[in-house]
Amino acid sequence: MDDKDDRLGPMDSGLAALLGAAVGSIATLGAAIVNGRAQGRSQHAQWSRQHRRDAYAGYLSALHDRDIAMDAVLNALRAPEPDLPDIEEKIRRFITLAREVHRSCEIVILEGPASVAEVAERVTHASSNLSHIMRRMAENAQVGDTTSKAEDSALATEREQALYQAVKDFRFAARRTIGNTN
Repeated sequence: MDDKDDRLGPMDSGLAALLGAAVGSIATLGAAIVNGRAQGRSQHAQWSRQHRRDAYAGYLSALHDRDIAMDAVLNALRAPEPDLPDIEEKIRRFITLAREVHRSCEIVILEGPASVAEVAERVTHASSNLSHIMRRMAENAQVGDTTSKAEDSALATEREQALYQAVKDFRFAARRTIGNTN
């Protein structure tokens, strides 16, 4: 029986070593798969954050440019004697930039999330409210009607503040979404 025990002993230890190596290899492979998936998720999250950041920055930049053009129109309309050809040129510039805002807002909506898209919609609504007043002021200036100029100017100022607050809310929502809350 001693001979048999000697023959099985080295085989058992060889088999044990082989099984140990197989288990170790499977464990290493499993850890590599788990780590690979985690790294893939992390890279996708970073990629998504970067795309959102780019979309939000593009939108804010377009808003900034459009708001400067809107301010120029409103300032020209508030003048005691509005220069109608100058106002028309400023309105055309404003319209061009407003289209850029619309395009960049569409990207924000696509990139999401819905909470940021909702805030962008509030910016659009506030902007539209101000644009209506601006349009009415321009129409009145074209026909020389100054009866509601002071009221419209005050209302435009109020709506400018509402638009500024909506843009500020968008910035906050965007920062929160991309994880930049400092």
